[in-house]
Amino acid sequence: MTSTTISRLVLATLGLGGLAATTAFGPPAKPNPPQKGIGINLANIDTSVQPCEDFYHYANGAWLKNNPVPAAETRWGAFNELANNNQAVERRILEKAAANRTAKPGSNDQKVGDFYAAAMDSVGIEKAGLKYLQPRLDEIKNLKSLADVQKYMASPHYSGGWYGMGVGQDSKNSTQYAVQLRQGGLGLGDRDYYLKQDGRSKAVRTAYKAYMTSIFQLLGDAPSLAATNADAVLALETKIAEASRDRVALRDRLKNYNKVPVAQAAKDYPNLNLPLRLKESGLGSAQDVIIGQPEFLASVNNLMANTPIADQQQYLRWNLVDGTTSALPKAYGDANFRFQQVLTGAKQQQPRWKRALRATDGALGEAFGQLYVDEAFSPAAKARAKQMVENLRAAYAERIMATDWMSAATKKEAIQKLNAFAVKIGYPDKWKDYSKLKITRESALQNLFATAEWRRADNLAKFGKPIDRGEWGMTPPTVNAYYNSSMNEIVFPAGILQPPFYDPKADDAVNYGGVGAVIGHEMTHGFDDQGRRSDAKGNLRDWWTKEDNEKFNAKADMVGKQYDAFSPLDSVHVNGKLTMGENLADIGGITIAYQAFQKTAQFKGGQKIDGFTPAQRFFLGYAQIWRANQRPEALRQQVQTDPHSPGQYRTNGPLMNMPEFYEAFGCKDGNKMVRAAADRSRIW
Repeated sequence: MTSTTISRLVLATLGLGGLAATTAFGPPAKPNPPQKGIGINLANIDTSVQPCEDFYHYANGAWLKNNPVPAAETRWGAFNELANNNQAVERRILEKAAANRTAKPGSNDQKVGDFYAAAMDSVGIEKAGLKYLQPRLDEIKNLKSLADVQKYMASPHYSGGWYGMGVGQDSKNSTQYAVQLRQGGLGLGDRDYYLKQDGRSKAVRTAYKAYMTSIFQLLGDAPSLAATNADAVLALETKIAEASRDRVALRDRLKNYNKVPVAQAAKDYPNLNLPLRLKESGLGSAQDVIIGQPEFLASVNNLMANTPIADQQQYLRWNLVDGTTSALPKAYGDANFRFQQVLTGAKQQQPRWKRALRATDGALGEAFGQLYVDEAFSPAAKARAKQMVENLRAAYAERIMATDWMSAATKKEAIQKLNAFAVKIGYPDKWKDYSKLKITRESALQNLFATAEWRRADNLAKFGKPIDRGEWGMTPPTVNAYYNSSMNEIVFPAGILQPPFYDPKADDAVNYGGVGAVIGHEMTHGFDDQGRRSDAKGNLRDWWTKEDNEKFNAKADMVGKQYDAFSPLDSVHVNGKLTMGENLADIGGITIAYQAFQKTAQFKGGQKIDGFTPAQRFFLGYAQIWRANQRPEALRQQVQTDPHSPGQYRTNGPLMNMPEFYEAFGCKDGNKMVRAAADRSRIW
């Protein structure tokens, strides 16, 4: 549910026939109610809060009071609880794989076990010191000219900086892969950290400089030289930030699509030496490139020519080491964590096994994922999930046809797109081939380098080939979901198809309010302010009439203003434009899920469970997936950089626009959860 994340592939993250009266992921619903209390823990409810005044704190208030953020976390909520449960399974799998010293060489079992074992070998990492890093540091040290820098950036050892380049689907011709260039090169990730002058931003910059200084000292620089080098990197990244588009501008898919001939790009940005980089990347046959932000590349072109090579060396040196601290001696990881404490408010580092687990998942996600799904997700569960998706698809079609503001022509295109949604559930039908990736127990750092080079080669090798429509953008254990515009697909990893999102023992209300809303959320990304720009084939194409486009924008603008008013901390407001796509998906997701839930026997029967009606349990099931406590620093970081609103607004925001919610809890005009009719916005 991370954005347009999680995100990159054009991803937006949590992210037919008649509707049968079926339970989510289960057999046909029976008239008898399920066992009391399953799916919703009544102890989490705070009855001192009125549901019509603040439903999020009514549904989750007691849980919030009793579940402070653990010291090693920056946020603690339903997502974290589920991830923790999944990680317990994953850890057992990894420890078993690491203990197996007789796995067949080159097999996934060998690679997964050796990668995890090397990452856990803190003694070996300390003993190695800079042994495996030094050759790459020497490469950077030997750069003497701009031509040398250009050659280094074209090599497999290049570890990032300046700008991003890769191969992805052509947004206007989704049947072909294209070379793409985009802004990047910022160690802090977000331009505003460099440019804002508020106290928080200054504190982050100070901590960032201290982090860089510590790393340069660990690499052998004298204290004064380390500080000088840190200043040089920060100054250069600040110039790069000044040329960067902000996160709101980066959401505009049309403005981020600028296709030009390679010859023109080479002429416009000569100091990048694109012909060399394309040739060395195996992309010499490319005739065109898609440039996300032309003005950014123009600035980088000037900076590369005018920045002293000595400063560029420190910048490239920093990019190399900052991305590998997890596989370097403890002092490097400690320096990184001191910076993270300022950025996110973290109190202590996560245990090594969790960090090693994440690294293994990131490096060998599908090799590891095969082992995970064998234990945690059955083919039967995959089939039941698919049935629920189809229930939601049918409900969405009903909502589209029932809209009173959309023309028949646009409705026709919308239905075509909805029907064309590809659905991926649990795990890939075809797993990635890691046969060319060499992993050993010798060095965690060498494994990181090998993985980065394999991933780069795997991406570049797509060029000129047919689109791989079986590819996944998330690993099976991931607690998340996404919509990919260019593929026109919705994807639900096995990791999220667990309680509290889906509980096989719970009633329909809880499951439709949980995973049903997640499914509806990802579907709605296909029709949010950016997703709607793509057609059924995944191509950027305007298929809306002028009048329908204006009506949609008016409704979306109303949502933006609603969320602009939300303030999770003093002087901190949600950015309605940055979070627009996710907010629209939340509103659409809960609406579609409720539409589908109304077709079930449970809803029609109306029988109470634990004193709550089916409708009330549906909304309680929805609210509980967003419960979370968060450190103030992490919350500020989220509001500034994340396209998702904080959890309390992902609950209350959509429900404040839903008369069905008002009816379920008897809310009246004047209650805080009830918006005046003229101020409500519902698109679907």
